[in-house]
Order: sequence, then C-alpha cells, then structure tokens
Amino acid sequence: MIDKALLISRIDAAIAEDFVGNVDVTTGPTIPLSQRCIAEFRTRESGVISGIDIAILVLDRVCKSGYEVISRISDGNQVGPNVTVLKVSALTREMLVAERTALNFLSKLSGISTATSNWVSAISGTNAKIRDTRKTTPGWRDLEKYAVLMGGGVNHRLNLAESGLLKDNHIAAVGGIEPAVRAIKAQYPGIRIEVEIDLLDQLAEAISAGVDEVLLDNMTPDQCSEAVRLTAGRVKLEASGGITLESVRKYAESGVDYIAVGAITHSAPILDIGLDISEVK
Repeated sequence: MIDKALLISRIDAAIAEDFVGNVDVTTGPTIPLSQRCIAEFRTRESGVISGIDIAILVLDRVCKSGYEVISRISDGNQVGPNVTVLKVSALTREMLVAERTALNFLSKLSGISTATSNWVSAISGTNAKIRDTRKTTPGWRDLEKYAVLMGGGVNHRLNLAESGLLKDNHIAAVGGIEPAVRAIKAQYPGIRIEVEIDLLDQLAEAISAGVDEVLLDNMTPDQCSEAVRLTAGRVKLEASGGITLESVRKYAESGVDYIAVGAITHSAPILDIGLDISEVK
C-alpha cells in the first residue's frame, strides 16, 4: 500500500525542513566528527507501535557514514512506557540530525495505531469492525491507513477510484439513489458501491438499486438495529457520524458490520516517544 519512492521523497522533504544548507549550528560545534553513539527510541507512555521501518528509512537518508540496527520491535506491538522500540549505533552527529524527523513519523503513526486500538478494544467481542475514512492528513493517507491496520482497524477506500460512495450531495444532484447507482454501474460495471442514507425509509431503495453497502449516517443505535433487521444480511451496513468512544459499543451491538471513525486519523494525538543516547565512544 505504501509506495517506497513516494515515501522517500516525503522523508527527504521532512529532513530538508531541518537541515537547510546542511548546517546544524548546535550539533556541528559541539559533537566531534568521529564520535559514535548508541541511541534508543524509547516510549514515554503505553501504546501501539507503528512506523519502525519508516524511522529506519530516515536513518538511511541521513546516516551516510553507516549505522547498525541493534534491536527493534515489529509494528503492531502493544508496549508500555520506557520500552526501547528501536536501538541503533551511528555517528552521533548524524543521529542527532535524524532524530526529530524519525520521531515525527514514528510518534504520529504510533498515535494513530494507539487510538485505533482503543476503539477496537471498546467493541471487542462483537462482529463489528472499526473502519477509517478519508479524513486524513494531506499527503499522509497511505501512511495513516497503514497505521490504522497496525492498530487492529480496517481500511475503507484509499481513493475515489477504488469504489463508489454515493453521499447526500451526489444523490441530491442526480435526483435519487437508483439513477445514481445506475449511472456508476453503466460506466464502471462490477465496482463496489456504497450509498449514504440518513433515513431508514431510504434503505429499501438502496437495496433494490443493487448497492453492496449502506452507510447509516447519524443514526441512533436503535435505528441501526432496525436497519440490520430490515436488511437481513442482503448488504453490508456501516454506522457513521456522531459516534464516540463511549457510545461505540452500543453501535457495535446493533449488528452493523462496520463503524466509521474519522477521529482515529484526524484527531489522534501522537504517542510520546523520545530518543535517548545511552552510550558514546
């Protein structure tokens, strides 16, 4: 899902934000050219880790004199505070230049994985799945959706070409669910189509139009339960809008297949991870 060439270009752009003119006025005067260090990326709080390989790619771009990965954990691991998730040996100067960029990627993606894991835990024991949206940071969608997977969630469409999603504005512009679905099927036969409804009265029209999924927009858990009953397994159902971590279990217990949560990408706080130099030589 993540294009490596595109990722490297983003990493290089992030490094360039710090290392303008290849000058670090702090590290240059204070750190001997030949000094090496052991550096540990260490958690300050509990969470789910995501982005270890990306942090290592940052080292690839900065540590031109070479580095050694001494130890690492795999993405998707739940860890406590004060856990070393990545330990490397490198020139101290290069490590300090790479530090912030590597931590920015690792902390942000781990924050999304941790937030996702919290939502997944809240509905454990049900058949529903926590699903992401396209409410992502511009330019980071593939990374953030990867982090959702590491936290135990599932991905919705990555882009507008992957599947059809008829929302209220599409339906209003075309004049109804059925003609909108017919128009998509005529041009893109076989593509999956989801339609958003905000009234249960629209459910029968959506099903008869031949959609694969129905998004239940801003409905209560009781309305979602009724939609499950009326649908009787003919299409997948997704609940979305106004759902909180406190209320999500009620939605999951309604029997819907998916629960869309934009907050796991657009509002997830970072996971606090720091870099500690444990040895110099």
